[in-house]
Amino acid sequence: MECGLALNTRRAYQRDLQYFIGFLAGARLKDLADLAPSHVEGFIRHLRGRGLAVASAARALAAVRMFCRYLVLHQVCPRDVSASISSPKLWHRLPTVLDADTVRELLDAPQPGRDTHALRDRALLALLYAAGLRASEVASVRPGDINVHLGVVRVLGKGGKERIVPVAEEALAAVGAYVAGARPAAGANGDLPLLLSRSGRRLRREDVFRVVRKYVRRAALRGRISPHTLRHCFATHLLGRGADLRSVQEMLGHADIATTQVYTHVDADRLKAIHKKYHPRG
Repeated sequence: MECGLALNTRRAYQRDLQYFIGFLAGARLKDLADLAPSHVEGFIRHLRGRGLAVASAARALAAVRMFCRYLVLHQVCPRDVSASISSPKLWHRLPTVLDADTVRELLDAPQPGRDTHALRDRALLALLYAAGLRASEVASVRPGDINVHLGVVRVLGKGGKERIVPVAEEALAAVGAYVAGARPAAGANGDLPLLLSRSGRRLRREDVFRVVRKYVRRAALRGRISPHTLRHCFATHLLGRGADLRSVQEMLGHADIATTQVYTHVDADRLKAIHKKYHPRG
């Protein structure tokens, strides 16, 4: 809470710390004042031994580090026993990105008359791609967050950070068609999110993933494609068409531009064009 972390991140850290406490109980540590670096190292080895991904082990270590600092701050431990522990090395994998034609196939997959929630699902997919939203963000967008006249959407991102993102006219049209023809009445609670189930309840993050998977299968697309894939496509297609990195960083809501820079290595056509233009043998 003090760091302004997102709810999902806090829940993940909570699970990590609960598992760490269980590990310490199994190691017969009776008093946290006796916590030693060997306990933290043993915990990380234990996680890796269970087949946990490197990224998940690194996140668990981050949670343990914050916990150790908390123990020092409240004078439970005399020193931070996690300070000397190295984080597991992460491999930086390039994100999966679809070309523009493939994205179009996915966005057109919901079919009115065939799919009960076709208008809602079209609006959902359009917002994911047109504004580069995360699954939790698109599920939280409220009708009042979209300004049709200005062509923008107000997004509440990680850590409660707010940003304004332009939205393409086609996506706004999809949202308008859903609101006019298929969105359930909000009743007394007018503060409900834009995208709702048939019964009028808010969609969960898991529901967004389920919707995307449904139409990935419908469009017969291959590979691991998730809501975040459309966010990757949003950033990559913008950069590939000449958008500057700082603007894309702002629209994605990245705190560090290094996080956005990965997209400069994804667009193969752009890299080939740069190579051809500047290399002596291009």
